[in-house]
Amino acid sequence: MKYSEEVSERLNELLEKNYDAEKGYKFAAEHIENEKLKAFFTERAKERYDFGHELKAEIRNFGENPEKGTSLAGDVHRTWMNLKTALAGNKEEAVLEEAIRGEEIAVEEYEKILKDTNIPPSTQNVLLKQKNVIVASLNEVKSLELQYD
Repeated sequence: MKYSEEVSERLNELLEKNYDAEKGYKFAAEHIENEKLKAFFTERAKERYDFGHELKAEIRNFGENPEKGTSLAGDVHRTWMNLKTALAGNKEEAVLEEAIRGEEIAVEEYEKILKDTNIPPSTQNVLLKQKNVIVASLNEVKSLELQYD
């Protein structure tokens, strides 16, 4: 496998996970009544949509094609989130817990790819910027969760 295909494959994995996160955040925004949380989840969905476009551009820079759709793992995660939300007495807290879990996993995935010292600087910059936004989002969602604990 050529290096460009390897990098593209890893970026496509992140792209799928960003699609998953976007859909998860849209779902959360549609099913929560709290206006503050609705706005938070809507903004996160838009961020992930934007991340997807940035990742697609990077993939195309390697002469490869971006993937379309969500991953099976993301579909399973949304199903669990749906079930947990339906069963939880404190809907806000349940959705925030799932958002924290998802953001922590996203940070780990970005860090794993960023450890590859062979990734071109332009790609590293895109990934580092996105990871930093996710970390800020994670910190924000953790503080929101404390309000609904």
